[in-house]
Amino acid sequence: MPRSIEPPRVLNIEDLRRAAKRRLPRVVFDYIDGGAEDERTLRANCHAFEEVTLRPRCAVATPACDLRVSVLGRSLSMPLILAPVGSSRLMYPRGEEAAASAAGAAGIAYALSTLSGCRLEDVAAASKGPFWYQLYLVGGRDCALSAIERAKAAGFSALVVTIDTAVAGMRERDLRNGVKELLSGNLGSKLPFVSQLLIKPRWLAAFLADGGLMKFQNVVIPGKGPMLYADVTAALEHAAVTWDDLEWIRRAWGGPIVIKGIHSGDDARRAVDVGANALVVSNHGGRQLDSVAPTLRILPEVVASVDGQIEVLLDSGIRRGSDIVTALCLGARAVMVGRAYAYGLGAAGGAGVARAIEILRADLIRTLQLIGCASVAELDRSYVDVPVQWLEK
Repeated sequence: MPRSIEPPRVLNIEDLRRAAKRRLPRVVFDYIDGGAEDERTLRANCHAFEEVTLRPRCAVATPACDLRVSVLGRSLSMPLILAPVGSSRLMYPRGEEAAASAAGAAGIAYALSTLSGCRLEDVAAASKGPFWYQLYLVGGRDCALSAIERAKAAGFSALVVTIDTAVAGMRERDLRNGVKELLSGNLGSKLPFVSQLLIKPRWLAAFLADGGLMKFQNVVIPGKGPMLYADVTAALEHAAVTWDDLEWIRRAWGGPIVIKGIHSGDDARRAVDVGANALVVSNHGGRQLDSVAPTLRILPEVVASVDGQIEVLLDSGIRRGSDIVTALCLGARAVMVGRAYAYGLGAAGGAGVARAIEILRADLIRTLQLIGCASVAELDRSYVDVPVQWLEK
């Protein structure tokens, strides 16, 4: 493990965040760290966990805690899944492969973004654990069908269909940092923004050695090849998923489907109706529509709506093991984390991802011991106090 992420320098996810900020250019760090518009939902996702308090059962001996959980029929060593994070190769060379490898070594699942710089076959080969493929319809239906066939052949065990990206959110940090200009072919447009790359020479050298600005290897446009990075924003605006699309996607995939981006009980019931095996209560980490409720607050409504018919996962705002405990007490089967491991990836590559997982695992065990619960399977609402207005719908 690099000294830069060893304790006591790095004790929590916020420490990894600071380490990533030191290593990465501003434009890359803010891509990980930022949200949409005023970033209200970004902040609220974390703050929501402060509104729920734990109710410990004291004088209970818990010398060992069982963290194992089954998600989509696969056993995980703990209720944690690495969420799809696009463009991970910007954060560290072969970033998606590094993250998948760390997840597999830890016995948890990894979800690969469509917008990956690494070929899905290479990511599959890098992991020993379950790996899922997250689907955007960029490039059109034929392109998506090709990716689905590749994912099936490579051994991906679940398909994650993201439904909250009708258009890209208004991520103002990206605009201020000159993402559009840096991707353009106009040298004059680039010049005001290129200094943020030059002042991070170690990152820049590693980035260039890894091939520089990557193409999206899993979005292969017929007759053109892999999609260029500069084309993705426009492509997303023509790639919205509708409920009708789930029918042909399910037929093409033939395996477990997870619908990511559920934010109401009504949509949760739609997910059940279209045959999803699991859903993710998600607002895209506050990166899409600002001023929506934090996911933790929506979780009880969604859990009640599906009534145990499909598995419920939660993402957005997870920074501590106690956050995982809270989500499970409110009905989540497991949680997905994006920023928490992306900070580790940006700080130190695969070792940083492993450190993020290690931090969350240790946090989770300690929290279970302190509340007097020997197994994540035993967690329920009796271990938490929840604001009454969360339960009124």
